[in-house]
Amino acid sequence: MWPKIIRYYLGEEILLPNVPTYVCWDDGERAFVLEHLDDLVVKAANESGGYAMLIGPQSTAEERRDFAGRIHANPRNYIAQPTLALSRVPVLVEDHYEGRQVDLRPFVLCGRQSYIVPGGLTRVALQPGSLVVNSSRGGGSKDTWVLHPGALPGA
Repeated sequence: MWPKIIRYYLGEEILLPNVPTYVCWDDGERAFVLEHLDDLVVKAANESGGYAMLIGPQSTAEERRDFAGRIHANPRNYIAQPTLALSRVPVLVEDHYEGRQVDLRPFVLCGRQSYIVPGGLTRVALQPGSLVVNSSRGGGSKDTWVLHPGALPGA
């Protein structure tokens, strides 16, 4: 999706790789999505908060049938992307550590000069095995700090 938008508006190719995004209003892409619902993450394009989402590998046949019906009824409202392997970090759970899926949202400040803030928002899946990191769907967040090597003891 983004490569097409950048090509259309800027007449350029993207510089950084992008997660493939299939738009269900396109007949060919919709057919691909419907054939691969068990492998893809399908999201409502006009909603927020991680609702109306199907995580194909963790879904049931009934959930996939339901989403196929939703896509047929309103194809413009759905996009799909491959299921990504998120990074994992240790999370303190009561008195022990457990691995959880996370995604990092870095921040770039733009002005006369642009720079990346040394840190960001890390969204974390709070349930074991979950890929859902969205806070309104049961995910949480962690502090993320990026320190200069000289700032660490013994560095």
